[in-house]
Amino acid sequence: MRFLIITQDLRVSGTSQGIIERSFLAKLRKSYPKSVIDVEYIIHTDTEDDLHLLPVDHIQKDIVNIKIPFSTIFFNRFYWRLFHVSLKELYIQKQYAKIISVIDYRDYDYIFIRSAGIDCESILAAHNLPILKKAYITFNEPYPYFWCAGNYEGLSKLHLYRLKKMLSVVEQAKGCIATKFLARDMQFLYGTRKSFFNLPHQFVDSVFEIKKTKSSFFKSKKVSISYHGAIQFGRNLDDLLDVYCELVKENNSIKENTEFFVRLKSSEYNRLKAKYLETDNIYILEGVDFSTSYYEQSIISDINISLENGPIYCSVLLGKAPLLDFVRKRILSLSPLSSEMREIIKNDKYVATYGNNEEIKNKLKVLIEEVLKDEIYDGEVFNNYFSDANFKKQLDEILQSKKLF
Repeated sequence: MRFLIITQDLRVSGTSQGIIERSFLAKLRKSYPKSVIDVEYIIHTDTEDDLHLLPVDHIQKDIVNIKIPFSTIFFNRFYWRLFHVSLKELYIQKQYAKIISVIDYRDYDYIFIRSAGIDCESILAAHNLPILKKAYITFNEPYPYFWCAGNYEGLSKLHLYRLKKMLSVVEQAKGCIATKFLARDMQFLYGTRKSFFNLPHQFVDSVFEIKKTKSSFFKSKKVSISYHGAIQFGRNLDDLLDVYCELVKENNSIKENTEFFVRLKSSEYNRLKAKYLETDNIYILEGVDFSTSYYEQSIISDINISLENGPIYCSVLLGKAPLLDFVRKRILSLSPLSSEMREIIKNDKYVATYGNNEEIKNKLKVLIEEVLKDEIYDGEVFNNYFSDANFKKQLDEILQSKKLF
């Protein structure tokens, strides 16, 4: 079989999407070891991405110029208000289309066009191109942005135009792929009878150069709890840190034997650092490169924290979920009542509900006490959901499906 993957992000650090995309290529190779896998990598800026670690046959890296001409910016001030179409978005999509339109795709058996971020440039760039009829398009976020959980932006006519254009893309594509909840929501949103297939995110360590660095957190207590990531789309870290502070005050063993360190890539860094400055057991630290983050979550941390989008509903599967499964450490996922993480985590003690601080406190305490007592942990939080076998099973179902419309 011959595969062509068009992707926007293969970075090794600074983005969960790069981790997802690199791991997808590795799992694709594991599933089809004798296949030909070619990659068209379209990126905005030239970065050092360790592409030699990826188990593919060929990578074509193209840097797309997204600097928008002044004339486009000027006319867009009036155009989008009159016609509810962004000339700036169209300009960027055309730059992607210039690259995608010249790809010789006819010799490939399967083509995947995979988006990164909330703008879906690579998918929208394929609109009305012949390649789209042969391609599976992959969504990692709801599109348009208005449908992102935790978004406070109002619905505008610009959003409705985006919805209309993406509907045309969906109808032209061979198939659509997303994680489970997102696939269900997107299929309903776009009102088509075309199936949106479920394919979970993956993590494979072999496509990263993992090493201990000098910037790693220094473990000084028996139990280390950590959160790595951003605070956005309704994620709430304050409640968790507040109940941890309560546990520290109420329980001397927790005070003497535990620490909670946070690695933030967020504008909330300064606020949280100031808020918990007087709490000796809490360390609010700046974000680090992926290699350091992986080392801290897999070696130093005893309990890893996951924050889903919220607070009411989350339609996306967190990119770090398969990594948390891979490192085999205890986790506590703060989740809304309806989310994919809540569904795939098989033991309720690893999930707590946003806004229910008593539940968060009790479940965090139980996990801390398990580590203090050296209780055996089997690491089976997700029940093989991210296994090689499950990935191949679900991908086979996608590739063997027949196009209905």
